Amino acid sequence: MNRYEGMFIFPDSLKDEQLDAAVARVKADIEKLGGTVETMTRLGKRTFARRLKRRTAGHYVVIMFRLDGDKVPALRERCRLSEEVFRAEFYQADDTPAPAEAASHGVAE
Repeated sequence: MNRYEGMFIFPDSLKDEQLDAAVARVKADIEKLGGTVETMTRLGKRTFARRLKRRTAGHYVVIMFRLDGDKVPALRERCRLSEEVFRAEFYQADDTPAPAEAASHGVAE
């Protein structure tokens, strides 16, 4: 399994409860495809630099997950078809631990 970083933008019209439910559905989609979610970080509501599809802002969420590379197109398609996900981008992350993780595991920098 490869490690990925997913940047998800949800519509700014979602309330907190709706946003929680939408993030939970994305997590469930990753798990349905055989992946595992490592971390989820909410970056909050941010204004776009320019209007995108008549929208001016969105809720940003970063999800780190592991998934087989051949399942990524299926996840991308699920996000594209979801009305709750405004935009999603996936990047393959390296497996080297971050400096804080390395220090906690006894690895010298």
